[in-house]
Amino acid sequence: MKTPLKSILFLFLLVFSLQSCEDNDDVAAPADVQVNSFIWRGLNEVYLWQADVPNLADGRNLKSDFNSFLRGYSKPEDLFEDLLYKPESKYPNGDAVDRFSWIVNDYTVLEQELSGITKNNGVDFRLSLIASGSNDVFGYVRYIIPNSDASTKAIKRGDIFTSVNGTKLTVSNYQALLLNQDSYTLNLADYNGSTFVLNGKSVSLTKTVLEENPIFINKVIPSGSHKIGYLMYNGFYDEYDDKLNQAFGELKAQGATDLVLDLRYNGGGAISSAAKLASMITGQFDTQIFSKMTFNAKQMQGLSDADLESLNVRFVKNLNSLNMSTVYIITTASTASASELIINGLKPYINVVQIGETTTGKNVGSFTVYDSETLTTKKGINPNHKYAMQPLVLKITNSVNFGDYTQGLQPTYQQSEKISTYGILGDASEPLLSLAISKITGATAKNIPLDSEPDRPYLTDSKIINGLKHGMYLKTAPKVF
Repeated sequence: MKTPLKSILFLFLLVFSLQSCEDNDDVAAPADVQVNSFIWRGLNEVYLWQADVPNLADGRNLKSDFNSFLRGYSKPEDLFEDLLYKPESKYPNGDAVDRFSWIVNDYTVLEQELSGITKNNGVDFRLSLIASGSNDVFGYVRYIIPNSDASTKAIKRGDIFTSVNGTKLTVSNYQALLLNQDSYTLNLADYNGSTFVLNGKSVSLTKTVLEENPIFINKVIPSGSHKIGYLMYNGFYDEYDDKLNQAFGELKAQGATDLVLDLRYNGGGAISSAAKLASMITGQFDTQIFSKMTFNAKQMQGLSDADLESLNVRFVKNLNSLNMSTVYIITTASTASASELIINGLKPYINVVQIGETTTGKNVGSFTVYDSETLTTKKGINPNHKYAMQPLVLKITNSVNFGDYTQGLQPTYQQSEKISTYGILGDASEPLLSLAISKITGATAKNIPLDSEPDRPYLTDSKIINGLKHGMYLKTAPKVF
């Protein structure tokens, strides 16, 4: 029986209409909202809390007011911030959920930052409040990066500064003074036991493009019958994985019987590097699960058993491994992300003794999102801009499914760094290292008067200011994307 012409036309129009709706996402965005359209599309697809943000709901882009909504933001950064779930900028008093997503206007710079390459004068510092509730800020030098501008100047670990270019540091101006200038002068101060006083000294510094080797100190410290391996590791940059493996080879060749891993200033980095470091510390858990990743509901829906298996991060074989059954890890408030993953990922397998301060509390990770065909690679990337995002896309747990440490991982032995007793990094008498050595050998640690100096609230540090953030990221998205 022949189909009537009207029915054929009706079916044609219906199919055409459905196809138009189906292809709506593929239509190029108007030129004036390309960046904003990319931000919405990327976050709608991969953002960890996509389901919790009404304006990221599926189908929002099909509504008639969608382009008007995008045009309501003249700055892409403002749209990005408004599409995050309870960001710290809007929930500053401890109620924030997303504390770590960020966006950049040049993905080349972002890619360099994730490899430890920044515009940097070489002073690694921490900023703290003078006192709880105060707006006044002071900074102190944690270490100097070799081959930097600062390495040629009269500035060292433990130096204190309270002003920049003669302007007193405050909560409201520190970013403008330290982030937005390529050259500035630090005005140094002394701590007199109760307050900070300018001492008339100053150091002028200039930022250059600087690549930091994260393996800052690697040595063996003999102590009685112990040969204590000490590694200060300041960033999980996968370009240095081979050098890290070489460093463990050196510790192994020297017969290290124990290991102190100093992550006090390590804000994180590549998840793959964390798995390799964990494997170098141990070695007896080849290919077992080190950690597990989960993504948003859209990405997890319908995954096969093989897909789910691919989201597990495993210990790595054929590395220089120390086969430790106990590791001593030094931490501070700046210890974050991949550093915390080391602690949490190792705990089901070996004894982890944490020494120092409570960590940041970052159990979530990211990968770079581009304005491209795939979002996760640069294939077919939009040539009209260089914006890219580093949104939180995954939550990570250890092999026994524990990952709830957003308030930070608390130390086994609590001891805060004090400016008045700062010590030399890598020296056996440095307070935090001394405490670790005492727990290994049973000897008495260096006595630190508990009331010698108050703990001062942590504000930020130079790694965050210079663009490295607190990172735990995948260099490439999983194949399930």
